[in-house]
Amino acid sequence: MNPEITTYIGYSASIFIVLSFILKDIRKIRIVNMIGCICFVIYGIFNGMLWPVIIPNGLICFIQVYHLLAGNKK
Repeated sequence: MNPEITTYIGYSASIFIVLSFILKDIRKIRIVNMIGCICFVIYGIFNGMLWPVIIPNGLICFIQVYHLLAGNKK
């Protein structure tokens, strides 16, 4: 993938993560944070399999999905 596009994906991920700290609604926080984590996973994959980026963000993404789905069952 084009290195410039990969850089934009990384910046987008950072913006989503920071934005998730600004929001107050927990559901919106989880969704925005999950989008940021997905962007970081994509960034890590296209930037040469950066496992220290891929693994934690992938795990956080699954945690966010779990809590979003579990929140609907309450």
